[in-house]
Amino acid sequence: MRSGDAPPLLNLPARLVTRLVAEHQRWGLWTPVGLGLGIALYFSLTVEPPLWLGPTAVVVVAVAAVFGRHRLPMLVAALAALTVAVGFTTAHLRALSVAAPMLQRSQTSAQVTGRVIGVELMAVGFRLLLTELTIDRLAHEATPERIRLRLNARYPPPVPGTMIRFRAGLFPPPAPAEPGGFDFQRQAFFDGLGGVGFVQGAWVEVEAPPPGLWRAAMAVMERLRLYIAGRVTAAVSDPDAAALTVALMNGAQTGIAEPVMVDFRNSGLAHILSISGLHIALVAGLVFFVVRALLALIEPLALRFPIKKWAAVAGLLAAAAYMLVVGAPVPTLRSVLMTGFMMVAIMVERNPFSMRLTAFSTVVVMLMQPESLLGPSFQMSFGAVVALIAAYEVANPILHRWRLGGRGWRGPALYVGGIFFSSVVATLATLPYSLYHFQQIAFYGLFSNMLAIPVTSFWVMPWALIAYLAMPFGLDAWPLVAMGWGDWVIVWLAHVFGSLPGAALRVTAMPVAGLVLITLGGLWLMLWQTSWRLWGLVGIVAGFATLLTVERPDVLIAADGKEIAVRTADGGLALSGRSVTNYTVQTWLRRDGNGPPPLAPWPKLGPSAGGRLMCDGLGCLYRVRGQVVALIRDAQALAEDCASAGMVVAPMVARRCRAGRVIDLWSLRRGGAHALYLRDGGRVEVHTVREWRGRRLWCP
Repeated sequence: MRSGDAPPLLNLPARLVTRLVAEHQRWGLWTPVGLGLGIALYFSLTVEPPLWLGPTAVVVVAVAAVFGRHRLPMLVAALAALTVAVGFTTAHLRALSVAAPMLQRSQTSAQVTGRVIGVELMAVGFRLLLTELTIDRLAHEATPERIRLRLNARYPPPVPGTMIRFRAGLFPPPAPAEPGGFDFQRQAFFDGLGGVGFVQGAWVEVEAPPPGLWRAAMAVMERLRLYIAGRVTAAVSDPDAAALTVALMNGAQTGIAEPVMVDFRNSGLAHILSISGLHIALVAGLVFFVVRALLALIEPLALRFPIKKWAAVAGLLAAAAYMLVVGAPVPTLRSVLMTGFMMVAIMVERNPFSMRLTAFSTVVVMLMQPESLLGPSFQMSFGAVVALIAAYEVANPILHRWRLGGRGWRGPALYVGGIFFSSVVATLATLPYSLYHFQQIAFYGLFSNMLAIPVTSFWVMPWALIAYLAMPFGLDAWPLVAMGWGDWVIVWLAHVFGSLPGAALRVTAMPVAGLVLITLGGLWLMLWQTSWRLWGLVGIVAGFATLLTVERPDVLIAADGKEIAVRTADGGLALSGRSVTNYTVQTWLRRDGNGPPPLAPWPKLGPSAGGRLMCDGLGCLYRVRGQVVALIRDAQALAEDCASAGMVVAPMVARRCRAGRVIDLWSLRRGGAHALYLRDGGRVEVHTVREWRGRRLWCP
């Protein structure tokens, strides 16, 4: 090193500034990343923050940005911190704005009166969404805003918008099945859902004032969706094809049978069921090209008016109308926003395919529904789109040079190659989110999508548009039948690929840290354009490496104490109950990954779980690493087990138990589901849902 030269480490800030200046056109793309970090920070807390914290942070950081505007590093840091503060504040205000009562305890039978605002066709029966509720023995201020109930198939569904009375079994939205598991209670909180359950017997309609304008409009759309479902069911004879047709026509996936859903997940075709970018783009694109072609046939219009812009308006309106019919879940909302920006770009003669459009639509969705950041729909949808745009930014110059050859066979080859390339990119981009949320890898997704996407693009969705147009005139039967043929092919492809040996691999649940590392590494790789983007690969590799560090609990206890699972000698689970279809048990098995199948239920007498479990009529003793855990079935065993075991798990009150650690009914009610890790040397780690979630607005 020459005299006067600064050491390399001292030059690091200058190098970073140089890199940032070179990438100045991409700075804005990091705005949704900052918002997302702020939203994630809010949801990661275990206590509810004070209301003043977020707005104060926004003001302080904004002032810092103003004073530091003449120094680039300070300005960039302040603006980055500002987006984080805005994301945090947005999430907090959103949570406060949707806060509503949730059921605190179950009611085995209660008389309920409420207005029906949603009816969903299930594989068996119906599912009702009700509001304007009156529930026996429940004060008005403790009554939920909405509840969702199952209705037996023996009874006809009520018409959306009507007020009905019935008896029902009511339950609070379930908490996570284990610490770190899916939090349905949080999702229900942001959906305004304060309870779930089932209708007992028949319902009766009662007189009530008409609903307000907004709820009347919602009821009209619900009746339209039911009408569409009825028309499809009458026209399409195959029940599985009919259920898929309904899902694509009105957005309701609830009618699809569970075996078919499993086939779609295992085959990598589950994205076809969710109304997202593929469907919205097809609807808007088909309408755009058809309208433009028809207008081009009218010579005076074609020569004197901007028919391309008119067609873009038609495509935008078609996408918006499709969203209204199928509802507005996150993938659909994101897709309509992006499609709308693309059509506006066509109107103002700009490039419609841009990372900026994705960033802008991401910001809009985050500001409207910050809680969506935590869900698989948001993560997989935006992950796939960002990855595809970034990949084509790199590939487009190569593809352009290849097109210049001008040979006739290159067009079809580009289409087939484009489907394959897009499938590879989208599959890799959504893989970490599939591992985190569903603990599953679909190995044949590339090949199934190569066949299913053309069927969807060139057959199913065009017939869907024709069916929409023909339905007001009662002429929709034949286009629905034709659409059903295509949907039957897709269902068949899902079954074929989903049934192949090794179609899907179950893996152990990925830690949150792994998902964060992969996401930030992937964004670094895709949003920057110079060579330092490759540093993102380090984050991706480190994120996947966290799968090697996952440790599953030795004992799992459900929140009500009725289901317990213990780790067997071969790494599997031995279950206390007989039902593996129980939601809690299914969650445990799924998060356990592709390990050994669960053992038969614990015996009344004798050993089990590879010799670790010894049972009698009153309970079981679980021995591992020199520790003894008493798993009590009957209160008569309390006295003996409390005196001899180091730890006692009992689904009843055990106040006088003298064991070193006691988990009884009160512990479960306070802490929710428990996960126990038995360490060498007699040490026990106890994790509870309550400790993991903390005291938040959505925790009753």
